[in-house]
Amino acid sequence: MIPISYNVRSLLVRKATTIATALGIGLVVFVLSSALMLARGIRNTLVTNGSAERVKVLRKGSDTEMASGIDSNIVSLVMAAPGVKRDSEGQPLGSPEVVVVIALDKLGVGDGMVSNILVRGVPAQVLKVHPEVHVIAGRPARPGTDEVIVGKGVRGNFKGLELGSTFDLKKNRPVQVVGIFEAGGSSLESEVWCDIETLRTSFGRGSSASSVTLVLESQAAYDGLAAYIENDKQLGLEPMREKVYYDKQSEGTSLFITVIGVFIAVLFSVGAMIGAMITMYGAVSQRSKEVGTLRALGFSRGEVLFSFLIESSVLALVGGIIGSLASMAMTAMDFSMMNFATWQEIRFTFDPSPGIIGGSIAAGAVMGVLGGFFPAIRAARLSPIEAMRQ
Repeated sequence: MIPISYNVRSLLVRKATTIATALGIGLVVFVLSSALMLARGIRNTLVTNGSAERVKVLRKGSDTEMASGIDSNIVSLVMAAPGVKRDSEGQPLGSPEVVVVIALDKLGVGDGMVSNILVRGVPAQVLKVHPEVHVIAGRPARPGTDEVIVGKGVRGNFKGLELGSTFDLKKNRPVQVVGIFEAGGSSLESEVWCDIETLRTSFGRGSSASSVTLVLESQAAYDGLAAYIENDKQLGLEPMREKVYYDKQSEGTSLFITVIGVFIAVLFSVGAMIGAMITMYGAVSQRSKEVGTLRALGFSRGEVLFSFLIESSVLALVGGIIGSLASMAMTAMDFSMMNFATWQEIRFTFDPSPGIIGGSIAAGAVMGVLGGFFPAIRAARLSPIEAMRQ
């Protein structure tokens, strides 16, 4: 077997072509890894909302809260369902909520740029239902007032979404930001919360709710609760574990990012493989005497073929490591885009994993093998005598 150190020294001798090819493959790995990390971040941000001990109840046939509507008399029946946990005062832990999407001016992206923000109308006991939500600046909004609290993910990114600022919930209905909250990195941090009655009166929602979030006595209580709601045809409601609901909300956006990222990576990978192939073909033509010498020393065609494949693989591995390390820098950034399920802007982060990093590096190595395969065959087929004459 030809020593691997021989291939490494050959790459070091041709510094310019080696660096160019490695960076080309590294760019592909960077794009692929970043796209997969963003898709994972999207899923984690949305699914983090879900708790195994909470249930989301929507109108039957509704895929999202935006398309759902539940009458107030039905809300009280749902809150009294068996399996719903009660607080120390004996009241059911449930939160009827109303959601709307409003357009606000964005800051720092040019004049006139607007985007959608989801506003959630919540009752006074909402923090008991969502214990992961904590006010980190200011104070909670008082029930029955024109006060709101803002998720830290959108704080300062839109006009009026800063502590102490005001914005129009609807035309001629200003509200004041009195608090900033966090929610464990979930998509709730990209929302604005206000009193449910304030939102109802502002948008003419009467006494209805978009959804009802219930806290279970235990995870095992879900089946009984679901059977109670589904068997009562007059309710016309559909219960769903909260994790399942938010997982469905993330599917479209996550799939879109993954497909676009992989598509771009495939296009780039073709260019990277062509670059690797050109590099290796050039290496074969420049090193014909070396190949002839190797063959004259007794190395077989298979050993020469394997040696050149090793060389291209090392080249691709270096590029893959460079690309994966560069993609880790994306974890310091966040990214905002529209959620296709709710049409609200949500801020996501790049979420790496060992599987994504390892898979991206492996993809770079595969590109190197494919790019160096045909040049390696050419090198193996060179006749020792003809190679020495060149």
